[in-house]
Formats: sequence, C-alpha cells, structure tokens
Amino acid sequence: MDKQSFKHIFDDYFDPLRNYIYYRCSDEEAASDIAQDVFMRIWEKRDQLDAFRIKPLLYKMANDMIISHYRKQTVQLNFEKDVYTEEESLSPQDDMQFSELKKRYASALSDMSEGLRETFLMSRNDELKYYEIAERLDISVKTVEKRISAALKLLKEKLS
Repeated sequence: MDKQSFKHIFDDYFDPLRNYIYYRCSDEEAASDIAQDVFMRIWEKRDQLDAFRIKPLLYKMANDMIISHYRKQTVQLNFEKDVYTEEESLSPQDDMQFSELKKRYASALSDMSEGLRETFLMSRNDELKYYEIAERLDISVKTVEKRISAALKLLKEKLS
C-alpha cells in the first residue's frame, strides 16, 4: 500500500469510522483518538495488508480498541478510587514519605540517559511491548531488553 492509496482509504473511511466509535463510546475526543490509532496501525502494517479487504479490518480494529479503551478506563477509575480513599487515610508522615519517593523517582528518571528513559517510559507509561518499542526506535528487541534492565537496575539503586 503506497501513500496515495492510504490517503484514499483514510479520506473514505476516517469520518464513518470515527462516527461508529463515537456511537459506541459517546466520547468525541476518545472517538477521534481511537480512529487515529486505528489508521496509525494500518499505516504501520501497510505492507502486510490487502487494500481490497480493508473496511472489515478497520471496523474490527476499532471494535478491539474500544474494548481496550473501556478496560483501561475501568482500571484507571478503580485505581483513582483506591488512591482517593488511601489519600484520605494517609498520615502526615506517610504523605511526606510518598512525596519524597516521588522526588527520588523523578530524580532517577532525570539521571537516566535519553535512550534508557525513552525506552523505559514507552514500556511503562505507553504499555508498549518490547517489539513495538524496537520498531518505533529502530533498534533490536535485545537492545530494548538491555535498556529496560538497566533502567530498572538504576531505579532500584536510586529508590532503595
């Protein structure tokens, strides 16, 4: 699939796909984000796809991403609920220790090299798999593993 055919697919299907997602999740911003993610993944895998059977694939990917979005949202809401109830019961000493831990974590992240920090945050914050990180950074999976290992070792030293 070349750029021109991808542009044609994007122009034809983006708005209907976004409307479908919006109908399912009732959140305009999330619908746009998910639709963009679908097309980003289509572009990343363009060499492996059949342009004639793209419409069912788009809707299948969108449906899967909607489910993922809801799962993440549920986990996040449960976490926020737990943190909120824990924050209410934190003693001043616990609050101070938590603040200190956050500072040491931020310091440890800033002490990491750019490659380590970028790889670590892609793994932990963006929840990307090692092979996805390797593709995005154009490095080997082994390099990703080594960087994550080094980042965790550095964090362990700094936070102990």
